[in-house]
Amino acid sequence: MATKRLDLTTGNPMKQILLFSLPLVVGSLFQQLYSFVDTIMVGRLISNDALAAVGSVSSLNFLVLGFVAGTCSGFSIPLAKAMGAKNKEEFQRFLWNGCWICLILASVMALLTNSLIHVLLKLINTPADIYDDAARYIRILFSAIPVTVLYNYTSGILRASGDSQRPTNHLLISSCVNIVLDYICIVYLSMGVAGAALATVSSQILSGLLNLRWIIFKTDLLEGSKGTRKPSSYHLKQLCKTGFPLGFDSCIVGLGSVAMQSAINTLGTAAVTGQVAGEKVRQMFTIPMSSIGTGMATYTGQNDGAKRYDRLKAGLKSAIILQLCYSLLACLVINLGKGSFISLILGPDSGQPGIYATQYLTVMSCLFWVNGTMFAFRNTLTGMGYSTHAVFSGICELIGRSFGGFLAVNWFGFWGICVATPLAWTLALVYCAILVRHYLKQRLQTT
Repeated sequence: MATKRLDLTTGNPMKQILLFSLPLVVGSLFQQLYSFVDTIMVGRLISNDALAAVGSVSSLNFLVLGFVAGTCSGFSIPLAKAMGAKNKEEFQRFLWNGCWICLILASVMALLTNSLIHVLLKLINTPADIYDDAARYIRILFSAIPVTVLYNYTSGILRASGDSQRPTNHLLISSCVNIVLDYICIVYLSMGVAGAALATVSSQILSGLLNLRWIIFKTDLLEGSKGTRKPSSYHLKQLCKTGFPLGFDSCIVGLGSVAMQSAINTLGTAAVTGQVAGEKVRQMFTIPMSSIGTGMATYTGQNDGAKRYDRLKAGLKSAIILQLCYSLLACLVINLGKGSFISLILGPDSGQPGIYATQYLTVMSCLFWVNGTMFAFRNTLTGMGYSTHAVFSGICELIGRSFGGFLAVNWFGFWGICVATPLAWTLALVYCAILVRHYLKQRLQTT
């Protein structure tokens, strides 16, 4: 199964994790960059109310699309294990059975979410003055869930095979297309927030199709797979055991975001706008942590499949060092340039929303190290195949965000919103660290 793919079961762990993760970091940063540009265009070319509308449904977007993306990511873990074990037939059986599940997942989620849009918007207390734009924006994204499934599953297949570069290249191409389409739809076609949503969907279609084309025509991943296409109860069960817990984890984390968003919405449009601006900057800087975590899940999956348990502990240590170094750098950059970042989104006269955004970034950036370390432990746990435990780490995050929202509404106002997410990270980190230590000890005792 050889093309230009990394074998993560050999070589220096830190070097291999870096080589595999760097394309993911670049791709994710570029994806966040176009999301950042999208935010600037919505805020500066339409209005701050339009920005608030888009931001007010970000928690719903994370709740639903996060479930889809998390599930597809989980499907890649058995693929990575089969790749590490050098079992091509097993890899293909998991690949095809994942396709059948994805077809059902895409259809059901698109129909279900579109039927519940107004219920969900009322649930999060969407302000009346931005309600119509919020509904228009989120409906387009929910209708395109099959596109989200296509992109995430094909990317997961390539990553599991050891190729993190190709999906990154395709993401870079589609991100450039997204920025151009954003400008055309918003400025020339005057489509408002609907234009921003359509640009995002169009670019995702492109990246998904490019991934699919590469898998079919440029790799040997499907070579000789005709006999592996039938549904298999064993493979379907294994995929569901790793995929859906990660999806539910993202969903539970999303519920925490919904609870927090509901609290933010009660604080008024200025608070919503400020949090949206701060969150966009925060995401720009923490997405590399998530990418290193994704790389760690594949590294762990391949080495666990190859029974190279000695490399699991070394890989975890390397991932933690990488996360801590990056967290310190990101904190310094944000605190030196947060005024400029906020002005890019809200303009030079940002008023109260700008004050809120500054508060948000100050607190979050100082606790980035918690987020990075949490990603290292959580993805090690996931890569070993214990995706079910991810649900409980998600519950920890739900508790943290819900408690922060409670503090915001009842006592501390916007400061409660600022501490909610770091509190969620901390609870999830403690839970995952305890379990990883336990399961690593078990594996090392068998060698």
